[in-house]
Amino acid sequence: MDELDKSVDELSFGAALSELEQIVKALESGQLELEDGLARYERGVSLLRACRSKLADAEQRVTMLVGELDEDEASDA
Repeated sequence: MDELDKSVDELSFGAALSELEQIVKALESGQLELEDGLARYERGVSLLRACRSKLADAEQRVTMLVGELDEDEASDA
């Protein structure tokens, strides 16, 4: 399956970011037809939302892990 055919939610963070970068380059080129440009822009917005969500999830996991480490250190003291 081609990466462009995958649902945004199925993409890894790296794949979504890479595709978003490609879309930005294509849009900046000014060579796209209106309909194609709008479709890519829409896909880009979805990719950006997915990337932000994945980053927020990762940040929450790190915060949770740091909290667990702090609790372990407090109980060892």
